[in-house]
Amino acid sequence: MSALILWLRDPNPQSRGQARLGQAYLNWLRLRRNPLAVIGLAIAVALVFIAIFAPLLAPHDPITQELSRRLLPPGTPGNILGTDDFGRDILSRILYGSRITLYIVLLVILTAPVVGLLIGTVAGYFGGWTDTILMRITDIFLAFPKLILALALVAVLGPGMENAVLAIALTSWPPYARVARAETLTVRNADYIAAVKLQGAGAVRVIWGHVMPMCLPSVIIRVTLDMAGVILIAAGLGFLGLGVQPPLPEWGLMISAGRKFLFEQWWVATMPGLAIFIVSLGFNLLGDGLRDVLDPKSASK
Repeated sequence: MSALILWLRDPNPQSRGQARLGQAYLNWLRLRRNPLAVIGLAIAVALVFIAIFAPLLAPHDPITQELSRRLLPPGTPGNILGTDDFGRDILSRILYGSRITLYIVLLVILTAPVVGLLIGTVAGYFGGWTDTILMRITDIFLAFPKLILALALVAVLGPGMENAVLAIALTSWPPYARVARAETLTVRNADYIAAVKLQGAGAVRVIWGHVMPMCLPSVIIRVTLDMAGVILIAAGLGFLGLGVQPPLPEWGLMISAGRKFLFEQWWVATMPGLAIFIVSLGFNLLGDGLRDVLDPKSASK
C-alpha cells in the first residue's frame, strides 16, 4: 500500500494515467479533510447502495396492499416505519423509491449538463452573433422558475416518469451553459489555445479537446449542488400528480398520499419527507466539498 501511495504522489509522473490518478488521490485527500463533505459523500454512496440492493433490503413488497395492517404506527413489529393507508410498508416503499430518485438524477445528469456545456462552450468560443443568440435563448429559459416551467412542460407532454425527467432536463441546462460560457471566455485567448490553433486544430477539436475539459470542474460542482433541486422538483411533480404515477413508490407521491393523514398518522408523509431532506442535504454537503477541492482558487489557499 505504501508503494502505491508513493507512486500516486510521485511529483514526476511517468505517464498521463499516473498523473490523473495522482491528481485524483490528492483531491480525495483534500476532500477527506472536510468532515461535512465526507458525510455528504457517505449519503450519496448510501443512496446508490440502497437503490441497487433495494430488493434485498426491503422487508416487504412495496406495492402489495394489506388493508388489515393499514396506518400502523412506527415501531410495529414487521413495519419499523409504519404502514400507509393501503397497508403497504413505508420503509420498503422508501427503499424502492430511492431507485426512482436515483434514476431521475442520473438521467438529468446525462442530459442537462451535457447540453449546457455544449451550448456554453460554443457561445463563449465563437462569440459575436453565435454568443448573442445562444445566450438570449438561455435567458428566456432562466426567466421562468424551474418548477413552473417544468409544470408547464409536463402539462403539455402528459404525466409520467419519462416526461417528468424530460421536463426537468429542459429546465436545468441554462445554468450550466452560463458557467461553461464564463469559463470559456477566460481560456479561449490563452497561450496554449493559440498554440493548438497554430498546429492546425479546428474549432471542434479545440472546443472538445481543450476548452471543455477546463470547464468540467465548474460544471461538476454545479451538477452536485443542483441535485437537491432536481430531487425537489421531481418530488414536487410527483406530489401534484404530474410525475411518477401510482402505485410506484416515489417519495413526492408518498407525501401527497399521506397529506390527508398528516395530523393523526403523521408518519405516512413525514418518513418520505425525511428521505428527501437527508438526500438533498447530502448532495449539498458534497457539492460544497467538491467546490473547495476542484476550484483552483480555493485549492491554492
